[in-house]
Amino acid sequence: MIPQLKSGLLASLLRPIRGMRAAYVPLLLVYFAYGALGLIDVTRDMWIKEALTFSPAELAGIGVWLGLPWAIKMVFGQLVDSVPIFGSQRRSYIVIGAAVTASGLITLAGAAGGWLPFARPDQLYVLGAILIVVGTVVQDVVADSMSTEVVARVDEHGSVRPDEEVRSELGMVQVLGRLALGIGILSVAGLSGWLAHFLSREKVFLLGLFIPSLSLISIFLIGKEAAERRPINWNILGGGLAFGAIVAAIGVGQVPYAQEIVFVLSMSIICWMLYLVTRDVETATRLRILYATIVIFAFRATPAAGDGYFWWTLDVLKFDEAFYGTLRQTGALIGIVALWVFSRQITRYSITKVLLWITIAGTILSLPNVGLYFGLHEWTESVFGFGARTIAVIDTATASPFAQLSMVPLLTLIAYYAPPALRATWFALMASLMNMALVAGQLQTKYLNQVFVVQRGEYSELGGLLIVAVVLGFLIPMIAILLLGRKV
Repeated sequence: MIPQLKSGLLASLLRPIRGMRAAYVPLLLVYFAYGALGLIDVTRDMWIKEALTFSPAELAGIGVWLGLPWAIKMVFGQLVDSVPIFGSQRRSYIVIGAAVTASGLITLAGAAGGWLPFARPDQLYVLGAILIVVGTVVQDVVADSMSTEVVARVDEHGSVRPDEEVRSELGMVQVLGRLALGIGILSVAGLSGWLAHFLSREKVFLLGLFIPSLSLISIFLIGKEAAERRPINWNILGGGLAFGAIVAAIGVGQVPYAQEIVFVLSMSIICWMLYLVTRDVETATRLRILYATIVIFAFRATPAAGDGYFWWTLDVLKFDEAFYGTLRQTGALIGIVALWVFSRQITRYSITKVLLWITIAGTILSLPNVGLYFGLHEWTESVFGFGARTIAVIDTATASPFAQLSMVPLLTLIAYYAPPALRATWFALMASLMNMALVAGQLQTKYLNQVFVVQRGEYSELGGLLIVAVVLGFLIPMIAILLLGRKV
């Protein structure tokens, strides 16, 4: 039994290494750069609390707007599929995305340093954050499309490869993509805290300009582009551009319930476009994708406590920038180890099983955060000799792997069913739908923060907010899993 266990563990550890191919390197580098953008995270969060005027509810609302560029990934996907720039459908878009990301970082630096006088820091923060998101989305679309192209559907003799073999390899590409993202996060997690502690906010944002340059390295590693050019689908491109214009008009015009209106419009348009792309797919396959999508949407559409909890840990528990860097470093490292060790299981097990256990475990492991508010750390310090910081580290270490693990089954499913000539569009549409789930979660976070009002230095209602967020985070995915899990 022991030799078999050792053999199975060794196989799991070696699987990502054995699955690696040189053709994967360009897209993995883009994912790595995406993760490394975390270099500015602690600095940004501290700057928001110190220098800006937003409340937690307002920040959750801004999070809704920042999620919308991900919701119109189909526009970028259609462009990548159909509109070469200087003859390129991959390299050129990576350059554009990196340039837009760099512009966002410069905007944040200017706001923090006071050398962009044409707008208030609050307004510049929103502008810079949107630019960073848009630049990231463009590069992510390219990497996603390449992740479906690097796996051959036929062997060297021209024969069609077995479905199970193709699906497993596509799953491994997604695992490697998540690993690259995780390694990017890990490489800067601790550094982000220390930089925020020792350098000015402006200097850290300027240092972040190094990250877009990493993406540019990938353009020299891409071989002959394997993209299949397809005529522009104006139903998708035109509809997406029209939607973007409507969103901008609603946002600028300060329409009442603007975020809710945009959310409903987004969901309607994305679902309609998915219907257009999949109408030629057989009914049984479409239904399976539908049920799986609903389950994963519910898993991702859960609320959080918002920025008020972060502020409480700073003001009451006296956590600082350096400690938050340590927490991020711990979470990133454990996430990579878990994804590496369980790569075999999550590429073979069903979506339902993976999400069921992640939901249960995630809920249990979220309880220490609630306990801290109610004095858990005081009891553990008097009985066991450790306090809030130890609890935070342990909680981060145990809970951190779940976000990465939950994404692999979905990404594998999307990659497997990607139409050959619409891979970027298909991936972008499905990713848009999944990102709308995050927008739904942000809306719920906003509503909860409007009910349980938390302000800087005023945290009396934070306990109720934490409890309700945990309960909803468990019930929403579990209901979907119990109703539809067997149909996936």
